[in-house]
Amino acid sequence: MTKDWRDDLSLKLEDFIHTFVVKGAKATDVYDAIQNELDRLRIAYDRDPDPADDQSDEAVEEPSNDWPASQA
Repeated sequence: MTKDWRDDLSLKLEDFIHTFVVKGAKATDVYDAIQNELDRLRIAYDRDPDPADDQSDEAVEEPSNDWPASQA
């Protein structure tokens, strides 16, 4: 049987949550924080599914090298 990506996700989530519980957080607080963050990310994704595709038409300016110490 092939391993589903959800199995790997589940294991990684358990490990992720465990790292905060070991540091003293309550598991339920970690679950709530993750849920809040997931809700925020879902809203952001709904607004702009791929923000990396957002490109400006303006050229990126290079930093200036005309500060006094650069003339040494």
